[in-house]
Amino acid sequence: MGENVQTSAYGSWPSPIDAALAAAHDGRPEWLGFVGDEVWWTEPRPTEGGRRTLVRRHADGTEESVLPAPWNVRSRVIEYGGHPWAGAVVAGEPLVVFVHFADQRLYRYEPGGEPRPLTPVSPVGGGLRWAEPQLRSELGEVWCVLEEFTGDGPTDVRRVLAAVPLDGSAVQDRDAVRELTDDRHRFVTGPRISSDGSRAAWLAWDHPRMPWDGTELVVAEVLGGTLREPRTVAGGPEESIAQADWAPDGRLLYASDRTGWWNLYRDGEQLCPREEEFGGALWKLGHRWFAPLDNGLIAVVHGTGSTALGILDPETGELVDAAGPWTEFAPTLAVHGERIVAVGASPRTAYEVVELDTLPHARTTSRGGAPIGRARVIGAEHDDPVDPVHYPEPQIRVFTGPDGRDIHAHVYPPHHPGYRAPGDELPPYVVWAHGGPTGHAPLVLDLSIAYFTSRGIGVAEVNYGGSTGYGREYRNRLREQWGVVDVEDCAAVALALADEDTADRDRLAVRGGSAGGWTAAASLTTTDVYACGTIVYPILDLAGWGTGETHDFESQYLESLVGPLAEVPGRYTERSPVEHADRVTAPFLLLQGLDDVICPPAQCERFLARIAGRQVPHAYLAFEGEGHGFRRADTMIRALEAELSLYAQVFGLNPPGVPTLELTR
Repeated sequence: MGENVQTSAYGSWPSPIDAALAAAHDGRPEWLGFVGDEVWWTEPRPTEGGRRTLVRRHADGTEESVLPAPWNVRSRVIEYGGHPWAGAVVAGEPLVVFVHFADQRLYRYEPGGEPRPLTPVSPVGGGLRWAEPQLRSELGEVWCVLEEFTGDGPTDVRRVLAAVPLDGSAVQDRDAVRELTDDRHRFVTGPRISSDGSRAAWLAWDHPRMPWDGTELVVAEVLGGTLREPRTVAGGPEESIAQADWAPDGRLLYASDRTGWWNLYRDGEQLCPREEEFGGALWKLGHRWFAPLDNGLIAVVHGTGSTALGILDPETGELVDAAGPWTEFAPTLAVHGERIVAVGASPRTAYEVVELDTLPHARTTSRGGAPIGRARVIGAEHDDPVDPVHYPEPQIRVFTGPDGRDIHAHVYPPHHPGYRAPGDELPPYVVWAHGGPTGHAPLVLDLSIAYFTSRGIGVAEVNYGGSTGYGREYRNRLREQWGVVDVEDCAAVALALADEDTADRDRLAVRGGSAGGWTAAASLTTTDVYACGTIVYPILDLAGWGTGETHDFESQYLESLVGPLAEVPGRYTERSPVEHADRVTAPFLLLQGLDDVICPPAQCERFLARIAGRQVPHAYLAFEGEGHGFRRADTMIRALEAELSLYAQVFGLNPPGVPTLELTR
């Protein structure tokens, strides 16, 4: 420590990372694609109402937002969305189709002109929605996943593959949309077309399965612009195929977890057997963990816990990773010739667009493991908004939970270059439970974490049992155990940190959003570990959520997470925080978007009604115009400052310049 380091209590350190800074850097580039030789992608604009714009990287390296506000490139298929755009060079100029969030219609756009709709508006339920568009210019069509509501209920919906005319003839005519498949399967991904155009492959699954439980890989012949004789060639109820594509020679590639790990296969042959994941949870249609190159090599995102970008030689099984600082790559890849683009991040950098140039004729690398080509940042380049000495320094930890099971976590101790706490003080810590719950907390720079650590509050992100990245057995720990294993694992990490004098036992908090909000609420109703909690757009009532209060995609998720409702209805009651509001004694903050159709506000309102009059200090902030996951800068600022104020009041902290959250009883 330098001579200028001051001594001040944890939670009182002044930080250059304020809530506005954290909000401005929320989100990441997503949905990469090539338009000719150019790389395009979507990117968030928190200060523009949280919209997603489409960014074009010109040949000279300059970036351009090609669509002004209020255009918002984002699909609502399965509510979490999917790949919302596609582009190609036609007659020497870019032609792009995209989904606009506000009306979910598909639009055609050519630079210099205004977007023109291609699809009609439906007055039924949630209307017509589109994802994974693929331009078939030779047919004058764009092929997509179509989600069509047949009634007003959230599960009154069908999904098929469909072809939309590029000439706009379907704008007023639903019948002009040509359906390529029937709706025998509840869920489908977009078709991948073989290089010779003769075959198509896609994934399908049905209730009550989620795609990480089991999917079918379907292949069909493409004849005259139609899909003929679809047949299932792999997958099943207990085998999850996360992605499929075609090798240049026409052989079928796919990522299957039949061995307990998502590994890569070619026509059924395992290409690189490893206890690693080469796939993940298909929360959005169009996620890509691998992409075949023209030279026969395969770009892959793979790893255990964290992920790397590598190149796999399917002939030898040799896998070589790109050199660079990145510890996490998002499931979005695009390839063009020998070029690979991906989105990567690290504990020191936010997500940025990375390009890997492969050597044109190399099939393997040196035995020493040198990377093929070189990786460089080409878009959304990270620019430190403050001196990076203020960033937290994560520790990758494995804790021991009940029955001796491993629990993976990232621990971010309080960190400030100019401040330290008195020698006898232990820091407060907040345990973060990620959403999903079939998901994971990535090891990347998050200014929302830095917002707390730079003020002297530690954060522990727990990849509890059920998280992705550690194989199917680890994922399956949560089967019928949601509200038990996740709660136990978070508590085990919190108490372990206290036992080793890393954290103050009396100043522990829990927070989470969505499924993490459930874990936070369940933790407050079933344990006495935490002094307070922050519950963000949560699930609080299993019976309500499992009987029509949520969207179709997750409407039967609880059948595996909790158990079949018809067989174990008592379990739904016993585990629901709303049924045990009387057990909550710790102060809490509840944050909710009023437009949330995944975790609706009604659940929060029921919970609060049962808390009323119980003298538990709490606050409820509900945000108009916000859905599931806050996207507007002003919302995120208010939420972060409110959360810090809660901890300040409960833990006895004095953070400078933070508005006081009014707690009611």
